[in-house]
Amino acid sequence: MKLLNKNLWIVVSLTFPAFAQAQLHNHPDLPKSKHETVVIAHRGNHVNVPENTLASTREAINCGADYVEVDLRTTKDGHLIALHDAKVDRTTNGAGKVADMSWAEVAELQVFNRNKRTHRIPEFKEVLALCKGKINIYLDFKDADVEETWKQIKAAGMEHQIVIYINSEEQYHKWREVAPRVPLMASLPKEVTNEEQLRSFISRIYVDVLDNVTTPELVEAARIKNVFVWLDVQNPAEGPASWNEALRKGVHGLQTDKPADLVAYMRDHL
Repeated sequence: MKLLNKNLWIVVSLTFPAFAQAQLHNHPDLPKSKHETVVIAHRGNHVNVPENTLASTREAINCGADYVEVDLRTTKDGHLIALHDAKVDRTTNGAGKVADMSWAEVAELQVFNRNKRTHRIPEFKEVLALCKGKINIYLDFKDADVEETWKQIKAAGMEHQIVIYINSEEQYHKWREVAPRVPLMASLPKEVTNEEQLRSFISRIYVDVLDNVTTPELVEAARIKNVFVWLDVQNPAEGPASWNEALRKGVHGLQTDKPADLVAYMRDHL
């Protein structure tokens, strides 16, 4: 995930209309969740099936996660698809940049998998249809058109089941223009290291969730401003020790590569 430009909050304060800033001080409601500390399935529940596929989304639904994290990219002919990398090389039997491929070419690719069943890269509209009424979407907005994305979200009736992770200043402005009430998520610039800087950032950048606040003091400073913290905990050693370490910081959500295990742990221990 990419940190926002360190000058973003200065730019926003100078360019965003005052009335819009006042409106956005009242944060939109986040999607409803089953757990007090939300469980986010990183690229779906891909323990036994490939990441960012319909199968991993179903697994995330079946294990009881609150959100499925989906990475969004665009083919050269404008189709929105779920794929993390800019290239298809790592996860499929193809090669090349997805931005240089047509949807017809992408649709022919087979996604690598352990269980030998054939999987494929799904279109975003398929993911939306699968998730509706079953699980929320944490949309990592890699490379896509904001207007087309919002059009598909509305067509699927998923406006209240989605949070958008923005990766750049340009994305921030465009989403606030096209869908000013959609919940947004971002990373803090690395220069923000204390409570005063955090409060200054939050007073100018109208996001609802941050993902890289790692001290209890900064988590509490964000909470006071009605901003939640969802911390990434996926790593090779992920388990109860790392989950507890994150939870002791007071965070409001965990993004995990082991959503079924985390759901079970929270049920039995929290």
